[in-house]
Amino acid sequence: MKWKLIGEIPKIDKMILPVIPHTHWNDFFMGIIIRNVIDEKINFVGKKEIFGPLTGWFFEIMGGTSVERNSKSNTVNSIVEIFKTRRVFRLALSPEGTRKKVKDWKTGFYHIAKLANVPICLVSFDYGKKQIVFHKLFYTTNNMKKDMSFLKGQFKGVVGRIPKYSWVYEDNFN
Repeated sequence: MKWKLIGEIPKIDKMILPVIPHTHWNDFFMGIIIRNVIDEKINFVGKKEIFGPLTGWFFEIMGGTSVERNSKSNTVNSIVEIFKTRRVFRLALSPEGTRKKVKDWKTGFYHIAKLANVPICLVSFDYGKKQIVFHKLFYTTNNMKKDMSFLKGQFKGVVGRIPKYSWVYEDNFN
């Protein structure tokens, strides 16, 4: 596919891998391909409804775990519990929360990392440069504003598969 892999996934058992930008359903399959190329187990979570009798087995084989996502459940705490009960859990997710254009990220991944005491390894799917970048591990501090500004700054100029939906860095935290 003529893509370059830059950096490498840290050899640790637990971490969060925010993958940005997420602009197309194909990003999931790109993630599966990359996971197989680097030969590492990487997990994801999905709403309980997609883990039904017809598709659940497929998503579980792919590394998925179902979570309850409704107004009565606390998804952050549910995922923190998964981290506590598993020996190995490397959670890939999209902070944008959708494939459409967004102005800001959802912060659940940050709260999960903090509460589960696991590091963050940012991952860029840059279709513009045809490269996948595994950034250096990042550990949350007691300054979410500063942390989020740093994390978001790592994605300046990164282009998604559908460029018009790509998240654009704006330093809203200073």
